[in-house]
This record gives sequence, C-alpha cells and structure tokens, in this order.
Amino acid sequence: MFPKKHLLIAAALTGLAFGAQAKLPAPAPLTPEAAAKADEAKAKAAHTAKVDAFKLCKSMDKAAANYFKTTAGAGKQPSANAPACTDPGPFAYVPPKPAEAAGAHSPAAPAVSPPSQQAPAGAPTPKKP
Repeated sequence: MFPKKHLLIAAALTGLAFGAQAKLPAPAPLTPEAAAKADEAKAKAAHTAKVDAFKLCKSMDKAAANYFKTTAGAGKQPSANAPACTDPGPFAYVPPKPAEAAGAHSPAAPAVSPPSQQAPAGAPTPKKP
C-alpha cells in the first residue's frame, strides 16, 4: 500500500504540527475597546444571518407560488399555516452600558449606624429606669 518511508514522514509531520501548536502563547485578554468591537461584530453577524434567512424565505415563497401556479400543484393551494417572512430591518447596534455607569456596584446609601444595636460580649447592658 504505502511504503514505510511515507508513513514515517507523515508521522513526523503530524508530531511537528502538534508540537508547534503546544508552544503557542495563551491569547492576551481583550481590552475594553477590543471587546466592544467584538460585540459589535457579533451583533452585525447575527443581523446578517437574519437578513439572509429573510431573503431565503422570500425566495422560497416565490418558488412555491410558481410551483402552485404552473406545475403539478395546479389547483392546490399553499399551506395556510406557513410562517410569514419577517424583515429584520436595518442594522442598529446599541452598545450595552458598562456596569459602573448603570450603578450596579454602588451602594444604595452610606451606612450611618452600625449593622446591629447589640452590645459587644462582656460589656454590661444598661438597665432601663
């Protein structure tokens, strides 16, 4: 089938590929700007997928209408329970507010009294008159 020389070369190249992959450095953490760009690119890709699905739906509707009008489907009607194609509209990206701007880490109000009114252990409790 294959000479031993070819198998040895293939095994050596595979070993080198795995060895080179093992030495790659870990990816650097994203900066806030890079993370924002990545989020926008992800949103744009999702919108593009929705637009592509809409175009596919419209073309399928057109093909089905042509089928029912001309060929073996003559006299039949398309299914009434088929979902309608929904247009996703133009792309609009609204970046999320950072947690600091949303007030997620800010306390409701500064503390003005200790959390409990109990006297520390060992201290005498005052008697009420």
